[in-house]
Amino acid sequence: MAQLWGGRFTKETDKLVYNFNASINFDKKFYKQDMEGSIAHVKMLAAVGILTDEERDKIIAGIEGILRDVENGSLEITEEYEDIHSFVEAVLTDRIGDVGKKLHTGRSRNDQVALDMKLYTRQELLAIRELVLELIKTCQTLMEENIHTVMPGFTHLQKAQPLTLSHHVGAYMEMFKRDYSRLSDIYDRMNYCPLGSGALAGTTYPLDREMTAELLDFYGPTLNSMDSVSDRDYVIELLSALSTIMMHLSRFCEEIILWNSNEYRFIEIDDAYSTGSSIMPQKKNPDIAELIRGKTGRVYAALTSILTTMKGIPLAYNKDMQEVQQELPIELQEQHITDTETMDTSDMDQNQSNREVEERNNN
Repeated sequence: MAQLWGGRFTKETDKLVYNFNASINFDKKFYKQDMEGSIAHVKMLAAVGILTDEERDKIIAGIEGILRDVENGSLEITEEYEDIHSFVEAVLTDRIGDVGKKLHTGRSRNDQVALDMKLYTRQELLAIRELVLELIKTCQTLMEENIHTVMPGFTHLQKAQPLTLSHHVGAYMEMFKRDYSRLSDIYDRMNYCPLGSGALAGTTYPLDREMTAELLDFYGPTLNSMDSVSDRDYVIELLSALSTIMMHLSRFCEEIILWNSNEYRFIEIDDAYSTGSSIMPQKKNPDIAELIRGKTGRVYAALTSILTTMKGIPLAYNKDMQEVQQELPIELQEQHITDTETMDTSDMDQNQSNREVEERNNN
């Protein structure tokens, strides 16, 4: 069991307690952010004279080696370590000696995990915002190509007035534009660096928090150390914005499902984005749209979970906050879909759509 604390303790931690307390299984996703923050911290420690240039270079080279080995699969992050911070420091010290222990100088795991979570959340927010922008552009393309595609507009799920597909899709584009704006607002509020706040009341070391913030592309350091280590508002805000995005996507998918049905026949989903039945060969199911509609509930649940966790926590850091890490979105960098063919207008048979809509309008 590798951990960064001991002090007054005279007994070994019970194995069940250790496993229950450990966060390595879910905070290992922060490994890049933890090492990125550590490198910035070490550069700052050297700049203010706490580390020598030689110590700085040795520690940074060690961290960069750990990062390479984790990413190429030669080094595994295992349950032997209590959390990602313990893993990095233990492996670093094993590789470069006692100088590796100086990595923790002037910081606590409280401000360290606050930094890791902000870096991770910021990365995910930017990736999600880029996806929303692609969705907006796809809506724009659909609108431009369907200015004269006539269809009925509905109220109470009954035909109300004639309009165009361009007009209809434009309504969703406005929703997604607001989603994009909300994500940008969250970025501006959250982009301040908590590192240097210590456990809750700072540190006696002469840290240069402005330098660390600049190295990590933050607007500046956070202003109150107690708030810095206990703030999870940005996660709540992101999940709130994601819940709204999922609500919009769910509404859109509901219409895709209806329009694809035999009763509507407004569109036909491309075979590449449909599934079939094991017993009914004539079936062509809109499973992807149904799954997006269904997964909306999981995003809502994540938001409710964090709000419930945070509502009764006194200042400053409490272990409850460890649960928040599990509700963060999975990393999108490797899943970022840049091929907009997934929503290309070729997935609609426009001639069929125009013909069948006109038939219904004439009825």
